[in-house]
Amino acid sequence: MTDLEIRDVPEDDLDQMIDFSGLVFHQRIRERDYERWRWMMRRAERIGARVGDVRAGQLAALPMRLAVPGGTVDCSAVTAVGVLPTHRRRGVLSAMIERMHADAAAAGRPVAALWASEGAIYGRYGFGLADRAVELEVDTSRPLALRTEPDPRPLRLVAPADAPAVLGPLHEAALSLRPGGLVRDAEWWTRNILPDEELSDDQLTAPRVVVHPEGYAIYRTGRGTVRLEDLVATDARVEAALWQYLAGIDLTSRIKAPSRPVDDLLPHMAADPDQVKVTGAYGAMWLRLIDVPAALRARSWASAGTFVLDVADTRIPANHGRWRLATGTAPACEPTADAPDLSLSAADLGAVYLGGTRVSTLVRIGAVTEHTPGAAARLDAALAVPLAPYTNDDF
Repeated sequence: MTDLEIRDVPEDDLDQMIDFSGLVFHQRIRERDYERWRWMMRRAERIGARVGDVRAGQLAALPMRLAVPGGTVDCSAVTAVGVLPTHRRRGVLSAMIERMHADAAAAGRPVAALWASEGAIYGRYGFGLADRAVELEVDTSRPLALRTEPDPRPLRLVAPADAPAVLGPLHEAALSLRPGGLVRDAEWWTRNILPDEELSDDQLTAPRVVVHPEGYAIYRTGRGTVRLEDLVATDARVEAALWQYLAGIDLTSRIKAPSRPVDDLLPHMAADPDQVKVTGAYGAMWLRLIDVPAALRARSWASAGTFVLDVADTRIPANHGRWRLATGTAPACEPTADAPDLSLSAADLGAVYLGGTRVSTLVRIGAVTEHTPGAAARLDAALAVPLAPYTNDDF
C-alpha cells in the first residue's frame, strides 16, 4: 500500500484511540471508560497508521518490566491494536508491528508481550503462547475444609488507597518465584489493579484487600459471590489461610476466580475436590523475543548445557539464523555456523522461553525439529521452572 503512513499518535488524540478500539473490538465506550483508558494510553508508545486522511490502524506499547526466571527484563506490553475492517489484508498491521519491533530494539527491550484476541494472527508475527490460566469456582455454601493447615498468623484489611505500599513488596517477592508477571508501579496498582469500579460488572463492590504477613488477596463482592482479583502467597499454608478467609465471608456462597495459575494449589488442597471446580482454561500472555541473544542471556537456567538453535524469524532479520546457547550460571548466546541441534520458529522460541511449554511437546507435534537426539529433553531441563508461568495483569 503506497499511501500507508506510520507515525506517532499525539497525546491530543487519546480519545480517538479509545473510540477506535471500541469500533474494532465491537465495544460500547461509556464516559467512564475514557478515564480508565486515557492513563494507560498516556504512558504508552502510540503508533498510528494512516491511509490518506483515514485512521486505518493503531497500536500502543507500554514500557514495562516482565518477570522471567531469575529476574526481570524490559518488555513492550502491546495493547489497543486494531485495523479498520475496510483496510484489512493491506499490510497495515505488519507495518505497525515492524515499527513496534524497531522501537523496542532501539529502547533495549528484548521482549514484547500481548493478550491476543485472535491468537492465530500473532503467531505469524513471532509471538508464541507463553502462559495459560484457569478459572476456578468454589462452593462456599458449606465450610471449605482443606488438607493443608492454614498459617495461623493474623490477617488484616487494608484500605485500597494504602494497598500499593503494603502489597508492592509482597508482589515483588512473588515475581521472583513465578515468571510471567509484570512489575507494578504505584499508578499501575491504583488504576489497573485497584480501580474503584469494576468496569465489566456494575454490581460488584469496590476492591477489598486482605493482607497476611506473607501474602494478600484482592477481591470484590456482589450477588452472594466473592470475585477474586489477585491472590499471592509465599507457600501453601499462607495460600490456605487466604482461601479459608475468602470462603468464610458472610452473606456469600461461592468464590469465582476468573484467572489463576494452571498449577494453582486449591484444587489439591480442598478436602472435597467437588467443592472446587476448574470451570475454564485459556491462553493468556503471548511473548515475542525482539532480541533473541539478549533475551536468552537475561533469564536464569535450571541446568547447564550447550545447544545450537536454528531460529526462523522472517520479521526480525537480526534474529534469523543459528545461535550457540550456553545455559547454566553464566548464560551466553552467540551466532554460529555449526550444525543445529534444534530448529524452531521465533514464535515457538517465545512459547518455551518462560518454561510454560515443553520443547519436547513441540517436537512431538512436528513444530520443532530435533536434529540431535535428546536435545529437546536437555533444553526442557534447562528451561524448567518450579512454578508455572502466570500473568495476572490485564493490558
